[in-house]
Amino acid sequence: MFNITRRTLLGSAVAAAAFGLPRQLEFVLPASAELPIEPATGHYKYKVGSIEVTAIYDGIWRKPHDPAFIKNASIEETKEALAKAGLTTDFMPIPLTVVVLKIGERLIMMDAGSGVGQWQANATHLPANMKAAGIDYTKIDTLMISHFHPDHVWGLMEKETNAPVFANAELIVSDKEYNWWTDPGRLDKLAEGRKPAGRRIAQVFPTWKNWKLVKDGAEVAPGIQLIAAPGHTPGHSVFLVASGNDQLLVSADTMYVPALLAPHPEWQGAYDQDGPAAIITRRKLIDRVIADRIKICGSHFPFPGSGSFVKDGNAYGFTPTVQA
Repeated sequence: MFNITRRTLLGSAVAAAAFGLPRQLEFVLPASAELPIEPATGHYKYKVGSIEVTAIYDGIWRKPHDPAFIKNASIEETKEALAKAGLTTDFMPIPLTVVVLKIGERLIMMDAGSGVGQWQANATHLPANMKAAGIDYTKIDTLMISHFHPDHVWGLMEKETNAPVFANAELIVSDKEYNWWTDPGRLDKLAEGRKPAGRRIAQVFPTWKNWKLVKDGAEVAPGIQLIAAPGHTPGHSVFLVASGNDQLLVSADTMYVPALLAPHPEWQGAYDQDGPAAIITRRKLIDRVIADRIKICGSHFPFPGSGSFVKDGNAYGFTPTVQA
């Protein structure tokens, strides 16, 4: 995926221009070096029109290789894809980045992070990195929630008490996602591995009064539209942010590990509740990003969690943003 070709150089130039960087992005080639596992700095700012975007590093899941992680690919195939992307093959690297938008004086957080170690022991950095970025979490007035997986919503709750961390903020989520997880009969239908998360959601979230349930296509804040992106979960959503002539797709888990799913968009992740639907969604959104030259960030892209895609036959090439 990162062999130096005309397509690669084009992707690098597009990414540099898209994110307002002063130079073409550099590639870290597998033959010479690996992309760093941990970032040197845990926050990164860029602009979308007049909107200030801050990417904040929460941490990384050093996931042991598992033949079930990608349903239709072997461990050897996933390791090969990681190596071609210049990533470690010692484990499956799944970083987590949370995005905060500053629109005027308003602070909007896109997902809540994983709750200071509640998801993974290595994902504890969000509070310190937010502070270093000059963001006071008590000033967050709106959270846009893409879906209810733990790495995206455990940050809404205190670890031991389940008390709300953002009790005075508006919590915006797709009505389909909320209703699916809180359906009275849902817990009995969940696979055993999902039951602990399902039970916590069902017991806690309906007791909060600050949810705002919205439908596909709703304008959820000035310049921000919720777009249904089903497959990863039934109500998984992405958010299209627009300011002036600039757009950013906050893509959550649509293309969660680009090293794997860009060259193999047909691969189905174990955490996709509907694999075929996730593939359709993935292709539809990435094709739109490319055609309309939309900036894109993703929760599990290499930090700072953004980059650019280009078509590569029936698949895609991905160029990550590189910190200056």
